[in-house]
Amino acid sequence: MKQLSFAASEFAKKPKQTRREKFLLEMDAVVPWPRLLSVIEPNYPKAGNGRRPYELPTMLRIHFMQQWFGYSDAAMEEALHEVPLLRRFAGLDAGTDTMPDETTILNFRHLLERHALSSVLFAEINGLLSERGLLLREGSTVDATLIAAPPSTKNREGKRDPEMTQTKKGNQWYFGMKAHIGVDDQSGLVHTLVGTTAKDSDISQFTQLLHGEEERVSADRGYDYPQVHAHLQESLTEDWVARKSKPNQDLDAWTRGLNHAIAKLRAIGEHPFRILKRQFGYTQVRYRGLSKNTAQLFTLFALGNLYQARRALLASGA
Repeated sequence: MKQLSFAASEFAKKPKQTRREKFLLEMDAVVPWPRLLSVIEPNYPKAGNGRRPYELPTMLRIHFMQQWFGYSDAAMEEALHEVPLLRRFAGLDAGTDTMPDETTILNFRHLLERHALSSVLFAEINGLLSERGLLLREGSTVDATLIAAPPSTKNREGKRDPEMTQTKKGNQWYFGMKAHIGVDDQSGLVHTLVGTTAKDSDISQFTQLLHGEEERVSADRGYDYPQVHAHLQESLTEDWVARKSKPNQDLDAWTRGLNHAIAKLRAIGEHPFRILKRQFGYTQVRYRGLSKNTAQLFTLFALGNLYQARRALLASGA
């Protein structure tokens, strides 16, 4: 990061390291910045006769802070003006630099969406984790979660997002989309992601969530269908899919024991969702349209993987 001016340096004198500061220091150390920047750089605007673009590292850091702290474009602009810590992480100096406005922040996100770069960044981060021996391929657990979308029609179009749909879970209706993930069952790292509208069933994406080299696959009872078991049998994969009880018939002792063992194995598949919803505060879609929200999910799960693996990466000198 660049040297701070006198106007900015006065903020550096504080007696305590905050949790947010510690978090940013850790993530700064484990994010593979050169690899990610090399993916985006060919598509990033070059300096020309017009307004000079902000430095690419600055814009990528701002984009990641939006994911970590749940800022909208406008709120991110405000935070850069108000919070010295965030400016320092972005490499911006209040004494010499102008702050990117919300349109600039929006345009950077649109650039990533236009060139489908979020999924490439996800792949680059997973490539690093595989190289470090942290993302294994012995077993997968698959799962899905509903992500709510605003049901309000108080917008320019006067209607709800047409790409979001309703589905019923238990006795409650939900409106939004689904995130389907395939997770390494040893590390808890997400290796595959598919975004769909909410009404798509969990099993509709089952085969898409497998990388094909698994020795075993685990899943909850929502995947207990004949076609799932047949696929695993044909591919000679250990079947650790929990069984549902049949109508008016309780599970036998053996099946209850199997389900209990499967629950312990697949519990690790819930952890990525907890990071998104609790650590990053992501509980509702931010944009209109399935592709935009799926692109954000690729970024969120990529950063969630780094967060999960941060201690191992730091110990190995990431």
